[in-house]
Amino acid sequence: MPHFSAVIVSLRPKQWLKNSFVLAAVIFVGAFNDPAVVGKALIAAAIFCLASSAVYIVNDIRDAPADRLHPTKKNRPIAAGQISISHAFLLASVLGISALIFGWWLRPQFGLVVAAYIIVQIFYSLWLKKIVIIDVITIALGFVARVVAGAVAISVSFSPWIIFCTFFLTLYLAITKRREELIVVNGTETRTVLADYTSAFLDQMNAIILPLTLVTYTFYTFGSQHSQWLMVTVPVVLYGLFRYQYVSNRTIGNHDGPTDIVWQDRPLQITLILWIMIAAMIIWFFD
Repeated sequence: MPHFSAVIVSLRPKQWLKNSFVLAAVIFVGAFNDPAVVGKALIAAAIFCLASSAVYIVNDIRDAPADRLHPTKKNRPIAAGQISISHAFLLASVLGISALIFGWWLRPQFGLVVAAYIIVQIFYSLWLKKIVIIDVITIALGFVARVVAGAVAISVSFSPWIIFCTFFLTLYLAITKRREELIVVNGTETRTVLADYTSAFLDQMNAIILPLTLVTYTFYTFGSQHSQWLMVTVPVVLYGLFRYQYVSNRTIGNHDGPTDIVWQDRPLQITLILWIMIAAMIIWFFD
């Protein structure tokens, strides 16, 4: 049997931060003062933690041979041989089935979104991650699924601009990560799709995506059903985007993606908390 600590690491608990996107609906519809709604949203986020961990394990099983050649990924439990392939499959199955059962229990429509997320992400791990451009788009769609799932879980709808903003923001993060991998690994053994990318092309993509992220968020604030005062958060978002770009460029090779950057950079953490506080207060007082 694998060691308990190896199992925990394989679940990638640090990556659960990504599932905070499930809570977006609570903030943007101003429902954070309703304990029942908040509780349901937190359960939805926990279910996505189960689903995403199942997908991470499937991905690690698929990538184990390549991960052994990577400077940091070689230490992942499955790649390092701390968890056998059979035990990893069993763990992924238990997590995935649990996510589907609890998702259906919370709300059938939410369960369907969870199922769609798992299916698409497994296709990503097995095939889509090898297709240039499609790989980063699929990653972004995974975050859009989280936002949509959060709204479905609490039975609300909100501005489509938030959906577009989520897509462009996470597409930007995915492209930035690909650029870092291209520089750090300096080869294609660990991720074959890198052979189809160049740093210049990825920079050109981000030169388009980064402005779209800010523009779609700005459109949301100006057309918000709660208050146009949300526009005061635009500079905070702009700083956060620039800060992420700055830290990403300064720490290439010293982190394992966007989540690590957020966990390691205090100014970025403060910016994120500040944005949540300002947005929540504006929606609260001007609803």
